[in-house]
Amino acid sequence: MQSLEAEIEDARQLAVNDLADAIESIGFECTRCGACCKGEAEDDHTATVFPDEVRDIEEGDSYDGDYDWRDVARPMPYGLSETGDGGLEGETFEWALQTDSCGDCTFYEEDESGTGACTAHDDRPLICQTYPFSVALAGTSQPMGEAVDSVALEAQRETGEAGDEAGVLQAHECEGLGRDISRADAEELARALKERAVRELEEAIAVRDEYEPANPDPSEVVVHDSEGAKRVDGTPLEE
Repeated sequence: MQSLEAEIEDARQLAVNDLADAIESIGFECTRCGACCKGEAEDDHTATVFPDEVRDIEEGDSYDGDYDWRDVARPMPYGLSETGDGGLEGETFEWALQTDSCGDCTFYEEDESGTGACTAHDDRPLICQTYPFSVALAGTSQPMGEAVDSVALEAQRETGEAGDEAGVLQAHECEGLGRDISRADAEELARALKERAVRELEEAIAVRDEYEPANPDPSEVVVHDSEGAKRVDGTPLEE
C-alpha cells in the first residue's frame, strides 16, 4: 500500500479535465431529494467536516455568528463507546456535521412539497459539494459506501504525461445519477472533488503527525484532528 505522502502526490496530479470527463460520462443532476442529508434506519447521518469548515459555517452569512462549534459539528461516533446513560466516551479522529433529533443533518430542511434544501449551502463542506462522487486512489478510497458506478482515471494528466491508471472516480447511490450535466458544472464539481481528495489526505497526515494518546476521563470524548486533540466544543484539550 502507498504511503500517505505518495498518495497525496497522486491526488495533486489528478487532472480536472479528466475528472470532468468521467463525471460527464456518468451524468448527474441534484434532484433535491434529501437522501444524502438524512440518517438511515437507526444510523444517524455522518458527513465528515474539517475544522476550518466548521468555522466557515459558524462565521458564515447564513447564521451571522449565532452558531457555536457544537451547533455545527459533533465527534464522529466510530470508535467511541456508549456510556450507561446513553452518552459517548473515548477517542475519535474526525468531526461529523451535527444532526437533529431524527438523525438527519441539522442543516437540512424541506418545504411543504418535500423538496430539500441546505440552510448552510454557501458554506457546506467539500463532502457535501461533491456527493455522490468520490475518488479512489491507488492506496485508499474515500469512505462513502459501496460504489454503483466507476470510471478509471489516468495518471499525471495535469503535467501532460499520460501514465498508468491513477485511480477511479466512484459514483455512489443517488437518484440524480445518469442525468445530463453541463461541462461547466462537471468542471466545477471536478475541481471540488480534487480539492477534497487532497484535503482529506492532508488531514490524515496531520492527524497522524499530531496524534498523542489522550487517555480521556470516563464519559469524556476527545477528537483528534489536524489541529491537535480537542474537546467536543472544539477547544484544545490542553486549555
